[in-house]
Formats: sequence, C-alpha cells, structure tokens
Amino acid sequence: MVARVVGGVGEDAGVESGIGPVVGDDGIARCPWGASSDVYVAYHDTEWGVRVSGEAAHLERLTLEAFQSGLSWLTILNKRPRFREVFAGFDADAVAAFGPADVERLMADTGIVRNRRKVEAAITNARATVALREQGGLEAFIWSFRPEPGPAPVLTGDVPTTSPASLALSKALKKAGFAHVGPTTMHALMEAIGLVDDHLAGCHRRGTA
Repeated sequence: MVARVVGGVGEDAGVESGIGPVVGDDGIARCPWGASSDVYVAYHDTEWGVRVSGEAAHLERLTLEAFQSGLSWLTILNKRPRFREVFAGFDADAVAAFGPADVERLMADTGIVRNRRKVEAAITNARATVALREQGGLEAFIWSFRPEPGPAPVLTGDVPTTSPASLALSKALKKAGFAHVGPTTMHALMEAIGLVDDHLAGCHRRGTA
C-alpha cells in the first residue's frame, strides 16, 4: 500500500512504497498509483500535473484537495461530478453567497463528502477567492509560489509530502483568509496542477508539468 498521499492519491492505490514506475498491460510505464485502477489511469494520464486555467478551475482543485484530506482520492474522483453540481461549477461568487441553509443542503447530499468543517471551509475559501481578486486573483496567487524544478523522484518513497513552497503557500493562503489549506494539502494541489512535477523518473508523463 502507498505510505503517503500523492496528489491526493491515498493508501487505497494498491502499490508498495519505495518502488519505481510500473508497466501496464498497454506497455506504458506509469507511477504505481496511476496504474492501479482504470479511474486512476485516466486521471494520471490526462490530468495529474497538467496546468489548469481560470479562477473556477483553481478553486475546484483547492476545494477537492481539502475534501480529500484523510480520504481516498478515488472517492473524490468518483464524486467530482456531483461536487461540481452542488458547488455551482465552483463559481466563486455563487459559492461565496451560500448561507446556513446551503450548508444544511450540502450536509444532506450523499453525492459528496458530508463533512461540516470541510463544507464550511469551501464557502470560506470561495469568499476569500473573491477578495483575492484585488491582489490579482487566485490563479496568479497560487502560481507565484511555483518553485524551481527539482530532480525527478526515482521511487515512490522519494516523492515529498510537503515542501518549502507548499508551506509558504499554505501560510499565505491562511493569511488571506483561506481555511483547510495545510502544507500537505497544498503540496498535493501543487502536484495536481503542475506547479511541481512529481511523476517518477521513467513514467511516461514525467516532464509534462
């Protein structure tokens, strides 16, 4: 089992820590977690480490990474369509306007992760995103913390769970009013949207971030 979270991918990935890329039935080498299920293969090959564009896309990834904390990333991927529906496509203005009744509505929705602290944090973060427009917006803010590229991890155990950049981003977001944005969660966000490239050396997606 994976001993750490890789871009939101938790211990359900079905691979050992400390191993290199694995070659699937299609002959393609992937990070071990990215070869462990059809859903993970699709996410690994088309999304993980790929830059997204726009405020809503960045708010979505930040929100979903926060909801994933302590859970399987596969759970989040399977519930993502419903998350997008109930959070208005992660339109910051719409979510920022949510009130107590919306919190209760979300807490009653079995299609998402029903955690009150995370639901309330998502609304808090939407409001902080709106306020952040005065400083250039969420996308530019996050990308201002992009670190210099590091060496390619060779084994799964070489992939960090935090970094100085994720710690700095976490502190800055908290100062800007965001919640549930710890350094581990922010490192997962940075991996997911391509600020850092944590695909293993030998993985066919290495270098695409």
